[in-house]
Amino acid sequence: MAVTGDLLAAADELNRRAGAWRTEPARSTQLEALALAVSANIPVLLWGEPGIGKSAGMERLAAGLGVPLETVIASVHEPSDFAGLPIIGDDPAATGVPMAPPDWAVRLARAGRGMVFFDELSSAPPAVQAALLRVVLERRVGSLVLPGPVRVVAAANPPASAADGWHLSPPLANRFVHLHWTHEPRTVARGMAGTWPELSVPAVDEGKAAAAVARARGAVSGFLTARPGLAHHLPSDAEARGGAWPSPRSWEMALRLLATGYATGAGQDALAAAVVGAIGDGAGLELLSYLDELDLPDPDRVLANPAAFALPERGDRQLAFLTAVVASVQGDCTRKRWEAGWKVLAKAVDAGVPDVAARAAADLAALRDTDWPVPSGIDGFVDLLQLSGALPGGG
Repeated sequence: MAVTGDLLAAADELNRRAGAWRTEPARSTQLEALALAVSANIPVLLWGEPGIGKSAGMERLAAGLGVPLETVIASVHEPSDFAGLPIIGDDPAATGVPMAPPDWAVRLARAGRGMVFFDELSSAPPAVQAALLRVVLERRVGSLVLPGPVRVVAAANPPASAADGWHLSPPLANRFVHLHWTHEPRTVARGMAGTWPELSVPAVDEGKAAAAVARARGAVSGFLTARPGLAHHLPSDAEARGGAWPSPRSWEMALRLLATGYATGAGQDALAAAVVGAIGDGAGLELLSYLDELDLPDPDRVLANPAAFALPERGDRQLAFLTAVVASVQGDCTRKRWEAGWKVLAKAVDAGVPDVAARAAADLAALRDTDWPVPSGIDGFVDLLQLSGALPGGG
């Protein structure tokens, strides 16, 4: 018996050596896109064939973040495992019947942060997928609410290669950023030599956060104004409905991804993959093309010196930028910045396009402190604002 134990100990040591690895700085678009979505705290769904390293990627990401990882195989659970099991107390008529959460949710709640990884999502039947809706969207498991810092990541095999595979239901699919997880032969070969690419989460520059949000708001708002038909488009076939498609919810996700990308200096390829993963190929590629041509100025710099700013000539760029300016003022609303905003909007009047700035003017007027006097730049919008009720009669 002792000899057998020695043999197993030696085998275990060999396995430990074979499983040891290190990381090195290397660019990987799919890793960067995953890290970007995790940083933005948006649920991510990794699509890929079995055995290509989705689970291993989660372990590396959690280790890099220094947070606990809870892996839940969705396909082997019942709906009640996510909705909670009813527990009858002493007086149900007075206290109700609480829904007890599973142990993995309790551990994450106690830790206050972490990652939950739902694996084999496409093998989960529709009833289980329906129960997961609330977990993914509201972070609620039974009667327990997961802490805000807990990130949600899932993985799925294409239905054709999943065991008893199902298409994802549209409501569940629309709650994820969909990333296609593939393998790069050179990366695999390097990994077999003991070295894998380093996975790091992009750090948000606090000094850029307000301007990044304003820039993203202007870009998305301007694009949807120009392409209103893309605000919501549910695909007609089941496979496409189980992936990324545009809706008000997924557009909000795209906005957060853009803002996070701008504030972290994320790579363009990674940002593009994440945005397309939120709103789908068609809308995503159109948005990216629009952003390439948009090239908006920094709204904070313009507010610091509005006199030096020239309004763009294109109507869509005018609308996008003015929306970004108001969003920037809203993020740090002081009297000086509010009055500078009106100087920027006044340039639309001077350019003969006050209608382009009408919505932005109403939003800016709503930010006014009652102690602030009405600035001169508002003159071109007085009639409009009085009609909408944003400005009292008589100026």
